[in-house]
Amino acid sequence: MAQLINRITGQALKSVSSVYKTNILRLDVKKIGSRNLRTITTTSISRAERWFTEKHEWIEVNGKIGTVGISNYAQDALGDVVYAQLPDVGSSIKKEEEVGALESVKAASEIISPISGTVVEKNEAVENKPGLINTSCYKDGWLFKVEIANLEEVKSLMNEKSYEDFLKTDPH
Repeated sequence: MAQLINRITGQALKSVSSVYKTNILRLDVKKIGSRNLRTITTTSISRAERWFTEKHEWIEVNGKIGTVGISNYAQDALGDVVYAQLPDVGSSIKKEEEVGALESVKAASEIISPISGTVVEKNEAVENKPGLINTSCYKDGWLFKVEIANLEEVKSLMNEKSYEDFLKTDPH
């Protein structure tokens, strides 16, 4: 019986795993009368997915925390970023409102929040070395983290594929 459970468990994990999901497996054994009842449960947890605004900010949502930055398109359009003014930790921010600014050798741009919430962390490395935005806008060049007030707001943002399509069709 144990071998059968192990084989079923392995097959279940393989069949429900995907690029965007992580599966947690739990095997429970409950005694009901003189019988053991075994149940296998898998819980699917979406990995952080990146969402975009039409203003070229992105947010990667992981639970109730979102990491915010600017897209590769935006950093390329700005040029070499030389100054970053980021929102302070504890600041209450609202979706589609200005929360900071970026300056480059050829332009200045506001940072527009893609979501409402409270800033829980800012990337001090970016404040000290703004060029990180140009060299690693999706990894080391993130701007701030926010505790999301309303996860429903994410539904109005574009996923990566929709954003790529947006860049191809819309003048910016």
